Amino acid sequence: MSKAFPNPEDLFAIAAQTVESFPDAFRTNAQAVLIRVEDFIPPDMLDEDEDEWDITGLYTGVPMTLKRADDIPDGPDTVWLFRMPILDELSDRTGETLEALVAHVTVHEFAHHFGWSDDDIARIDRWWE
Repeated sequence: MSKAFPNPEDLFAIAAQTVESFPDAFRTNAQAVLIRVEDFIPPDMLDEDEDEWDITGLYTGVPMTLKRADDIPDGPDTVWLFRMPILDELSDRTGETLEALVAHVTVHEFAHHFGWSDDDIARIDRWWE
């Protein structure tokens, strides 16, 4: 990993390692999802009331709980990680590591792929408090 300033490849490597650490039942399905690292969320994906600095990750696709055999995919399921907001959040979290934060964002976004809502995730994950 780049010591001075983590680059997109550094974050991708952490996310890929996180997916490899998933239990078998999840890892197989997760490996079909693309992982993309961008500096910020693309403007066309940002709601007008959102700040690009507040979005650390995003899942795009159809959650597994809603997929149907006759679906025609609009594109690949993708977990997006946004490097600059992640690094900004890391600077606010004393004692946290980049690896832990990227892994957390990765798991959160993959939870959406598996059909969990933000409310479902918040019930068991107090990370953002």
